[in-house]
Amino acid sequence: MVLQVQTSTYEAKTQEIAKQLLAATQENRSFFSSLRDQMRWDDKLLAWAMSNPGLRVQLFRFIDTLPALHSKSEIASHLQEYLGDESVELPAALKGMLNFANPDSMPGQVAATTVGTAVETLAHKYISGENIKQVIKTVERLRKEKMAFTIDLLGEAVITEAEAQSYLERYLELIQQLVEASKNWTAIPTIDEADGETIPKVQVSVKLTAFYSQFDPLDAKGSEERVSDRIRILLRGAKELGAAVHFDMEQYAYKDITLSILKKLLLEEEFRQRTDVGITIQAYLRDSEQDTKDVISWLKQRGYPLTIRLVKGAYWDQETIKAAQKHWPQPVYNDKAATDTNFETITQLLLENHQYVYSAIGSHNVRSHARAIAIAESLNVPRRRFELQVLYGMGDKVAKALVDRGYRVRVYCPYGELLPGMAYLIRRLLENTANSSFLRQNMENRPIEELLAPPIVKDAKNENSSVSSSFLGAADTDYAEEEVRTKAVQAFQSVRQQLGRTYLPLINGEYVNTPEFVDSLNPSNFSEVIGKVGLMSVEQAEQAMQAAKAAFSGWKKTPAKQRADILRKAGDLMEERRAELSVWIVLEVGKPVKEADGEVSEAIDFCRYYADEIERLDKGFNYNIPGETNHYIYQPRGIAVIISPWNFPLAIACGMTVAALVSGNCTLLKPAETSSVIAAKLTEILVDAGFPKGVFQYVPGKGSQVGAYLVNHPDTHVIAFTGSQEVGCKIYAEAATLKPGQKHMKRVIAEMGGKNAIIVDESADLDQAVVGVVQSAFGYSGQKCSAASRVIVLQPIYDTFVQRLAQATKSLNIGEAELPSTQVGPVIDANARDRIREYIEKGKAEAKVALELPAPEQGYFIGPVIFSEVSPNAVISQEEIFGPVLAVIRVKDFQEALAVANGTNYALTGGLYSRTPSHIQQAQTEFEVGNLYINRNITGAIVGRQPFGGFKLSGVGSKAGGPDYLLQFLEPRAVTENIQRQGFAPIEGAD
Repeated sequence: MVLQVQTSTYEAKTQEIAKQLLAATQENRSFFSSLRDQMRWDDKLLAWAMSNPGLRVQLFRFIDTLPALHSKSEIASHLQEYLGDESVELPAALKGMLNFANPDSMPGQVAATTVGTAVETLAHKYISGENIKQVIKTVERLRKEKMAFTIDLLGEAVITEAEAQSYLERYLELIQQLVEASKNWTAIPTIDEADGETIPKVQVSVKLTAFYSQFDPLDAKGSEERVSDRIRILLRGAKELGAAVHFDMEQYAYKDITLSILKKLLLEEEFRQRTDVGITIQAYLRDSEQDTKDVISWLKQRGYPLTIRLVKGAYWDQETIKAAQKHWPQPVYNDKAATDTNFETITQLLLENHQYVYSAIGSHNVRSHARAIAIAESLNVPRRRFELQVLYGMGDKVAKALVDRGYRVRVYCPYGELLPGMAYLIRRLLENTANSSFLRQNMENRPIEELLAPPIVKDAKNENSSVSSSFLGAADTDYAEEEVRTKAVQAFQSVRQQLGRTYLPLINGEYVNTPEFVDSLNPSNFSEVIGKVGLMSVEQAEQAMQAAKAAFSGWKKTPAKQRADILRKAGDLMEERRAELSVWIVLEVGKPVKEADGEVSEAIDFCRYYADEIERLDKGFNYNIPGETNHYIYQPRGIAVIISPWNFPLAIACGMTVAALVSGNCTLLKPAETSSVIAAKLTEILVDAGFPKGVFQYVPGKGSQVGAYLVNHPDTHVIAFTGSQEVGCKIYAEAATLKPGQKHMKRVIAEMGGKNAIIVDESADLDQAVVGVVQSAFGYSGQKCSAASRVIVLQPIYDTFVQRLAQATKSLNIGEAELPSTQVGPVIDANARDRIREYIEKGKAEAKVALELPAPEQGYFIGPVIFSEVSPNAVISQEEIFGPVLAVIRVKDFQEALAVANGTNYALTGGLYSRTPSHIQQAQTEFEVGNLYINRNITGAIVGRQPFGGFKLSGVGSKAGGPDYLLQFLEPRAVTENIQRQGFAPIEGAD
């Protein structure tokens, strides 16, 4: 029976111990008081960051950029750009230092040297060494101070399989060298043994995701297999040498799969009895208490203890931002006091189960350590089963005070070069300078009672709300949840039983038979028929047009609110059928699972956003003056023909169709032949939602026959088209010709593709840029209108970038779209495959092949191809290829990069990876694209957030998912009434 003591008893003891620890850390308190007076620039930078939030943001952004800057002139100019910003109030000393006219001048060079050296000094405070030799020196110093250590290798942005393998090898080498060095170390009883048991002198901390570059919770099984193979090698190597291994916890998305992999692995016969392994729990996560209980239950079953390191968590900003952007519940506590309370709850839980678990309590908060000690002493927890941990450079005085009390203290020591270490450094600086940081409050001489008071959780009314915006989009599926992945598997089984069915056109509310049928095939496996689609005749198209004409007068008079409610119902039905709709997209057009799910979200968003929009527009505008009313109102145009593409078979078809419908137009949807089954599924939803017969009709047919007939029909008012430039221009020309009996000009909305470029400058974060370019170029095999087909890279980083880009692309999984591991699926059909192959041959004649990946044979597959040293005027730089082919163009400077980016006939999407403020500013004004994305991938526009559409030959019309889109389906009218009668008029506000 575990001894349990009342929490109130712990509190009294906590206060007593905390006061003693605090007194020990405050004896020599010159640090903060002397910060401003000292001449050391690293201390000055920290002090300024604490006292000035605007400076803090810009300074940390500059520090993030610093490793990418290779000359003093670059450092000087970036210093001015970041710290010269109007939002920043500069201390006099810093203002004086930045007052140089030219970055190449002597004062500029001095400024660069001063700040560069200060940041390096700061980095060395928190990073224990740049190489193994320095690390050994650091840990030997720590051991003299009677402190144990754990070593973490910085720079785990593993984006290639070569890097994942290298990560494993570097750890094995690190362990080997540390163990070799440890043979000369004198045993220190307080840290090397406890309760008659030897504790390994060497411990390393590793991150699970770094063992496989394509680690993804959606592919739980594949990720587990790849990661487990490498972890087994690491654990065997560590055992052989007598070292311990601890597994860090990373972002929330990886938490469940990380715990699952480690639980399975550590129950294997070979590893079940190992007690020299640890896992991590993050107290800022809302489900961390339950996770701890689950791990303890599992440890009871395992029968051998492991270490659980309890930390507060290091990714709070990232987690809150991601949840807000994805419309997911916040996984972390929004209130620091809630995290602190949870930390104490879990500390108690761990220590009360000390016979099953070794507790490692990681904090810099004196109260947190005192709480742990109070509980441990009250429960007589054996020394082997309890230790305290701090980060290198963060809690030195606390650590010393704890050692002096006879406790085992372990210091978490990151090591590595400054470049990969910068992200870690910024996390530490943020922690050190945050208002809520215990270290900062302690330095600021806050009253002891305030510093040591129990955490009080605020009213949590808005604890789980995400960032508010006028339009809240649908949340994508979170495949990190196991039950969601199970549901996806069941959806595949359900849809597979429906394959091969026949889908007929919907004319005037009835499904009608057709003279001709076509099989829609699975591009991942063209022997699989998804469905048989009835292709309507021109005569049937005419029947549909007459039905639309007959239905128009009634639909036009239907109140906007009623039309909007039908649309919202359609959105709700899509949400209910989300899993199945995703499967139809995966199977009919070969889009990988996660991207198919994102497309369903977009379709739902279109329904809800346009419903809101029509209600806004329906109010019209009043421009009244005394004696006269002036109403500006909108009315529907008439009959809309929608010609939708195969690459977003649900989202774009839905967006164009529902925009026309909700605006009061009768609408005919003619989908691309290769995606007609998904359009039939959309039809079922729109019918179930309540659109009346004749108002919406599904008219699959050949583009050259039915499509052309409807475009040229005198009763067509609006044509909304997404597809190729060739067809779009033809529609535009035909629509401009007045036909016999036509009494109006047709309105054409056409989105016609792009030759989208991403610029990568010399200050870019290359980890981020490589990942973003790979996603933008090869997501859905480069078949998105927004996909990157050119990347324009500045000379100084060109070779490094191409090398990493090729390695990262080489690490992608190519396969059937339905496999959870797949990142690159098939292209749409044989015609597309053959056309792309022709472009690849042209590319080989024009440029160097940096990478060409093989592809499976059973479907319409093409492996990603990267060309380097491509001329800006080459065919593959100018023509839209619509496949996984990327041209990498070398330029000498940013001005040339912009000129090359703008040097095509298109202006759809573009991207920039840069940490140079002036480049970002210039791109915003000069990069000729409808959608510009900075420091992120260039695909995946979100309705109401990034309205989508371009100009030049990329299209004509307003942006989809934006505030102007519905106006294209409406005619504006102004109605003026003279309200004077016999010289008097009602006057507002008069008695």
